[in-house]
Amino acid sequence: MRAWATARLAELAAALGLLTRLPVHRWPMPPDAAGFARAVWAYPLAGAVAGGLGGLGFWAAGALGLPPPLAALWSLALLLLLTGAFHEDGLADTADGFGGGRDRAARLAIMRDSRIGSYGAAALLLALGLRAAALAEIAEPARVLVAMAAAGALSRGALLLPLRLLPAARADGLAAGLGRPGATPLLAGLVLAAVAALLTPAPAAAVLAAGLAGLGMTALARRQIGGQTGDVLGATAVVAECAVLSALAAG
Repeated sequence: MRAWATARLAELAAALGLLTRLPVHRWPMPPDAAGFARAVWAYPLAGAVAGGLGGLGFWAAGALGLPPPLAALWSLALLLLLTGAFHEDGLADTADGFGGGRDRAARLAIMRDSRIGSYGAAALLLALGLRAAALAEIAEPARVLVAMAAAGALSRGALLLPLRLLPAARADGLAAGLGRPGATPLLAGLVLAAVAALLTPAPAAAVLAAGLAGLGMTALARRQIGGQTGDVLGATAVVAECAVLSALAAG
């Protein structure tokens, strides 16, 4: 039992180390690549932690007298700081590649280019605007905290769909290194994401929004590049987060 708990703690540390900038480098890490691949079950937990801390930022901004729109922007700034804008970078690269590439090879080449183009800039502006508007609409600090934590969990659960359903589009890179997650860690991650949705006033809408975003990005990536990359996974997380927060704001 102790060995099992130690392994799960190491996998949680791996998820936090990959998806956030939280200082977990002194935590025990999985001893091999297989352990890092199994850590996908903890991705929703890492997302919930980052989102919850962003929600606390909204609460703090409101306590200082800032109106909801400004509090929303400050909470998103904190969220980007906590995650290193990791997923947003993937969104921008994916938008540039899918929007500007004439064929699969060109799209993959554009996605690997560190420069941002018009499609990527537009995608980032839309993603930040959608999330800020949704948080400002929710407005009440406690509801925002729950919404951001749940959206963080569900969006990281959504990225497991292309990771499982699509082959890696490249032989190298983050997604290829992770491989396709096994059924057990995948199911555990999806269950944890769904449990987080139960904290919200509209769990069915939140789960549906995340699922549709994940499946939609899976279908798009299959059509555009025949598989998934780390950028596609990051883009899926951002799209799903926008969808979940929009659903919660509507409810």
